[in-house]
Amino acid sequence: MTKERSPGFKLFLAAIIAMLLAIPLMMVWALVYDRQGQSTTAQNSIASGWGGPQTIVGPVLVIPYTEDNVETVTENGKEKTRTVRVKRELFLSPETNAINTTINPERKKKSIYESVLFVAQNNGNARFALPADFERYGIPVASLELSGAELRFGVSDARGLQADSKVTVNGQSRELQPGKGLAASENSGFFTFIDWDAQGALDVKYSYSIRGNKALTMVPRGGETKWNVKSPWPSPSFGGDFLPDKPKISSKGFESSHAITNLALGQALVLKEDPVSPPDYSNRDYSLSSGLKGTGKPGVSQAAAISLVEPVNLYSQVDRAVKYGFLFIGFTFLAFFMFDVVAGAKVAAAEYLLTGVGLVLFFVLLLAFAEVVGFMWAYLIAGGAITSLLTAYSAAVLKSWLRARVIGGLLIGLYATLYTLLNLEAYSLLIGSLLLFVALAVVMWATRKIDWTAARRGDEDDEAIVAEERPSATVTSSD
Repeated sequence: MTKERSPGFKLFLAAIIAMLLAIPLMMVWALVYDRQGQSTTAQNSIASGWGGPQTIVGPVLVIPYTEDNVETVTENGKEKTRTVRVKRELFLSPETNAINTTINPERKKKSIYESVLFVAQNNGNARFALPADFERYGIPVASLELSGAELRFGVSDARGLQADSKVTVNGQSRELQPGKGLAASENSGFFTFIDWDAQGALDVKYSYSIRGNKALTMVPRGGETKWNVKSPWPSPSFGGDFLPDKPKISSKGFESSHAITNLALGQALVLKEDPVSPPDYSNRDYSLSSGLKGTGKPGVSQAAAISLVEPVNLYSQVDRAVKYGFLFIGFTFLAFFMFDVVAGAKVAAAEYLLTGVGLVLFFVLLLAFAEVVGFMWAYLIAGGAITSLLTAYSAAVLKSWLRARVIGGLLIGLYATLYTLLNLEAYSLLIGSLLLFVALAVVMWATRKIDWTAARRGDEDDEAIVAEERPSATVTSSD
């Protein structure tokens, strides 16, 4: 009989096959990425007629005023100075602004894809007054055109505004007009004309509802801004430049409170320019990690943001599971290898390859079922199917149902461990490294007496070697 391969060569061959299986694993990872892109496209399609990520600003009192602007011009080769009266806008923020927001989430589906939208009901009170030292800003009160003052509210996607918007000023209801928002909302929103003589204060009460998705961002303006938010959604993410004070989060929803002063904003109540938009907090880099900061640059609005995130994002879960694919292949191949070199069961290269393909197929099944029945049920279905398939196949490969049950138990343990790792993200590296340490220790102990370079011969060859080494009998004959 031919000489068998050495244990070292068998280990090398199994490692090569495992490395080749990286190709289909990468293809599965690309499939997850592609399906996630399709899901995002479908979600954007659902939200297209609803309202995008919303940014709310204000109210801010905008007062036109005139000032003299000295210009130098050249006429007939001579420089002359002239004074031109220019009309500008003054942006007066409220002394205090208290906003109470209720975010009501809604789920909308398109085919197998689902998007989480929301309706945000905003109710607030703001108080305006000219600062006692107003003329220190270089604008005489007499230059203010108070008859043209406007009270502006910024809403970044005005399509989401509902019909229940109301504003009262000093107890009198005001008629609302579309447009003329603020720079931080990209000049989108609504406004109302104000009659004010700059004597006394303006007390403003307002309420409006907006539809949106992903994130709700509030840009504070004024001496003191308080923003109280509550929602039945159990998984908020707080981001932006200001985090809430001790938010309360439970399975029944969340409550949060922000308190922001103009000292923290670095903005005066009186501004000659309207600060521009803050960063996009609906972007994953901002909304899914609490505490990330905006630019903090002068002239750029700072904001507080709240995102409604999915408790379990199935694509991120499947993506993380695929990254553990090598552990599945490695542990299973290791079990086959141990049965081969220790217990004497012969495992061919093709059998390693077919087993590896079955392990890769688990992740395809997981993705396919997760989009339909959810991640947990998909995990149970895919794990049960692959465990049953490979257990039955192992019985044929290893010539023993007892050994096959060991493989089945190993797979059950691996799938249970992976599910635990996926749900304990903070400790996944610790648990995974400990499991690898234990597995390495077991393999070292089981193979401590193996001669990795020696090759075994068949039974017939062994008998021949014994016969050759046996001393021959001396035959004597008598005459």
